[in-house]
Amino acid sequence: MENETKEFKGVKILYEDNHVLVVVKPQNMPTQGDDSGDEDLLTILKQYVKETYDKPGEAYVGMVHRLDRPTGGVMVFAKTSKAAARLSEAIADGEFEKIYLTVVYDTPKERQAVLTNYLKKDTTTNNVRVVPDTTDDAKYAELSYKVLQTIGKLSLLSVRLATGRSHQIRVQLSHIGNPVVGDVRYGGNRPKAQCNLALWAAELRFKHPVRDEQLVFKVYPPEDEKPWNYFNLEPVFTLSVKNLGDN
Repeated sequence: MENETKEFKGVKILYEDNHVLVVVKPQNMPTQGDDSGDEDLLTILKQYVKETYDKPGEAYVGMVHRLDRPTGGVMVFAKTSKAAARLSEAIADGEFEKIYLTVVYDTPKERQAVLTNYLKKDTTTNNVRVVPDTTDDAKYAELSYKVLQTIGKLSLLSVRLATGRSHQIRVQLSHIGNPVVGDVRYGGNRPKAQCNLALWAAELRFKHPVRDEQLVFKVYPPEDEKPWNYFNLEPVFTLSVKNLGDN
């Protein structure tokens, strides 16, 4: 078992053992290959395993969850098919805890709340919108958020996902009038933010797929970049991102 942080092709490896691989996904890198042809995280991790352990042929790395391309932060991948099946089952059963940090425009009317909507994705444009619950192919989406700090017209929020829909956090927060800073797709470029999407997967908690052990990983967003550098992030992590996500 290894758990000291190292880096491979720009990807930080936080933790690994024979069953799981926990990494920090860089912003603007696809989680898996897409039409862009850009280098993706899954391919890089397969290269990492192959080169590190001198594996013949293509190394196995199983993807069990995703992050949108512009979103960065902590992710777990499986190193065996058994681990992949068990992690996927845990996600389906709601046993994964994922806490995000985000910076939005203005301050939500409620300091903390649960948002429930139905979302539909347009496969032609890749845009997601809030729709009535009777809409064909609409999917239920739920998240809870808490306002942590407000500076001027920007607010730092912690967000806990109850469901994992495409673009969910971005769409639901935009729907209540608080788009994520830097989100050109859903109204977060007013005024033009000149920064990456301010959405970061900050904390991940899950049960190890083989051992009876709870694993917890917390990762700071890029503190020296806008708009994160406007806020004092240290107390957020000192108090625990998870606790700040509680309602």
